[in-house]
Amino acid sequence: STRWWKGGEKRRWGQESSFLSCGRMGKWLLVGSGNTGGSGGTSTGNARATGSSGGSAVNGNTRGTGGAAESGRESTAGARAAGQQTDEMRLHFLKNTQVTCNDGTAAGFYLKEFRGSRRWLLFLEGGWCCYSKETCDSRYQNIPRLMSSLMWPQTKRGTGILSAQAEENPHWYNANIVFIPYCSSDVWSGTGPAERKRQKSEYTFMGSLIIREVIKDLVPKGIKQAKVVMLSGISAGGTGVLLNIERVASQLEQLGAEAQVRGLVDSGWFLQSKLQRSPNCPETVSCSPEDAIKIGLRLWNGVVPDRCRQLYKRGEEWQCFFGHNLYSTLTSPLFIVQWLFDEEQLRMENIYMGGQSLSEQQWQYIQNLGRELKNTLTDVTAVFAPSCLSHTVITKSNWMTFQVRGTSLPRALHCWDRNLEAIRNNRTPAKGCPFHLVDTCQWPQCNPTCPVLMDQATQQELTLVQMLVAMGLDLQKLGVDSQDADSLVSMVSNGG
Repeated sequence: STRWWKGGEKRRWGQESSFLSCGRMGKWLLVGSGNTGGSGGTSTGNARATGSSGGSAVNGNTRGTGGAAESGRESTAGARAAGQQTDEMRLHFLKNTQVTCNDGTAAGFYLKEFRGSRRWLLFLEGGWCCYSKETCDSRYQNIPRLMSSLMWPQTKRGTGILSAQAEENPHWYNANIVFIPYCSSDVWSGTGPAERKRQKSEYTFMGSLIIREVIKDLVPKGIKQAKVVMLSGISAGGTGVLLNIERVASQLEQLGAEAQVRGLVDSGWFLQSKLQRSPNCPETVSCSPEDAIKIGLRLWNGVVPDRCRQLYKRGEEWQCFFGHNLYSTLTSPLFIVQWLFDEEQLRMENIYMGGQSLSEQQWQYIQNLGRELKNTLTDVTAVFAPSCLSHTVITKSNWMTFQVRGTSLPRALHCWDRNLEAIRNNRTPAKGCPFHLVDTCQWPQCNPTCPVLMDQATQQELTLVQMLVAMGLDLQKLGVDSQDADSLVSMVSNGG
């Protein structure tokens, strides 16, 4: 779950947990629909303690986990007593010591083996990027674990699709799960220090090489015998999936593996910003994502997939970081998970829900955002897109509660899996098992399974209308009676 806390201070953990830049916090709290206090506290507590959405995916290593961590330890102990496999992922550093984190410390991965399984789930952590000496120095000072492995714990425990518990992760709990920490700050695109690139920074950027080396190190663990390899990631890690999936498929093929390589992209599908930024972006920290990537690509010695790169002239390769430009050039099967009103997309336009007054122009942007995102997803074969105000789904412990048109995300992924298997085996795909799921209603929060909005000060649940009124939006100009919240909620739910 994602929290909007009261106050105007900079949101450090937001900067690394998102694909986009950080912003100020408001007074609203967004909690997962259907959460118990324990699971809600778990994911948010981890995000606050570790400073990353990737951190919120793994429990038992940070403060604030409450009863969920205790129950996790009990179940692990029980599994050991019964001679079963535990759900802990253990840290392994790369054998190739030349491929490192930003600061030269060893890169690595966490692995939970499920012996006998020929299904592998590789997960790329999220955390935006840095693109200049100034932004990298700031990142290293504030969130060093995204640039260095010195503070990494020896074990991690996953939630959501990384969970080893069948009740929480019914279709992937019995896979070999690999969590790859993000310590390259390059949206997983860097290929190492070309000498002319290093003159402006003492850091190294090897995100794409780290993925390559992880796969090499997994060969003795049996990845060559895999039937399915799912490369997944959230936020910047989701964009990393789009950028690297063809390279991963090619590498496994060269190793002699016959696995089908698939991609799962959670909240890594963004639209370009419409906001005018300062022309002296390289000297500031207020770059748009496009400008940050343009500058970063040179610093990182970054690469994009060949077929996409060929579509753009030299200097325009940054456009391949946006899924709607890149998707049609990829051949590997992809499943896109994207909130239609992603909070990080809104921050691109300096819109902080609950953090400031909201102009009519900004409200219009919010409404148009849902429509524009839907348009970019029309030709995407497999998609799960709820009309919610939130960010990232697949590593939340309550990820099974969110639905689109009556289908949960785990169910949709299972349907996609069955469809791909049927096609591979020349069978007719099953009917009545959907995996292209996009909400039809038009407003934020019109899906009743969306995470609930709450006022942090009063702990009271809020309707979208109440939040908009509190942010100063004149609902009368929109033809809405602010006193008649119930009828508006009904209208919203019907796609009004």
